[in-house]
Amino acid sequence: MSSQSLGHRLSAATGIDRGDRLYQQDQVEVYPHPRAAGCLLAVLADGMGGKSGGRKAADQVLLIARQLFERFVPGRDPAAELLKQIVQESHLMIRLTAITSEQEPHSTIAAALVLPNRECHIIHAGDSRVYVFRGSQLLIRSMDHSLVQRLVEQGEISEEEANDHPHAHLLTGCLGSDEEPPITPARVDQLREGDSVMVCSDGLWHYFTSRELGTIVNALRPRDASKMLISKARQRARGGGDNLSLALVRVDPLG
Repeated sequence: MSSQSLGHRLSAATGIDRGDRLYQQDQVEVYPHPRAAGCLLAVLADGMGGKSGGRKAADQVLLIARQLFERFVPGRDPAAELLKQIVQESHLMIRLTAITSEQEPHSTIAAALVLPNRECHIIHAGDSRVYVFRGSQLLIRSMDHSLVQRLVEQGEISEEEANDHPHAHLLTGCLGSDEEPPITPARVDQLREGDSVMVCSDGLWHYFTSRELGTIVNALRPRDASKMLISKARQRARGGGDNLSLALVRVDPLG
């Protein structure tokens, strides 16, 4: 998929794999704006809560994201407000589903909105991540809403220890829980040619350092990079892998 605007082209691809789980509860899409060239939304949801509950929650996140994005007018509507609204409305919808069913569905979200002027806005809840790379160098990375991330920030464990921590799966914030979801927006004022934006679930990022991710997304086209990252994650999981998914967007020169 590609979208052109202001002398640049956005190339995008998604990848998804069930891993070694019985059910696929990740969902990921890249939506080009229906009226504004060079504007797109990459959104990922990692559902939790029973074989159908988690998938339903992830589906609801993507549905709401698409509906709100299609009504969004770049240059008029605040981008950060759109992302905040996606988080809040998805949370509410998942909570309503929980009331009417006997399941307790939850979901993470990781989303990146690229505007025609190359401004990039990101938001997340849970342990699905957003990375922005300048070439192969990490520019920004979202910080997980998880117990181990809190321990890292408090200096109690290292990033390396966090990866193998027994409570690595415990989230301090997500969609569908009793508490309101965290709202932690960030932005890059202007993406440059060669910059990449990636949203991915923990089933993928768990197996890579930021340096590895940056090297791969910089060296390959988004579609090829997505395939390679999923293949490597599956190898490194050694039969114990979670659902994994990602969306990659790169700013390329025209021509």
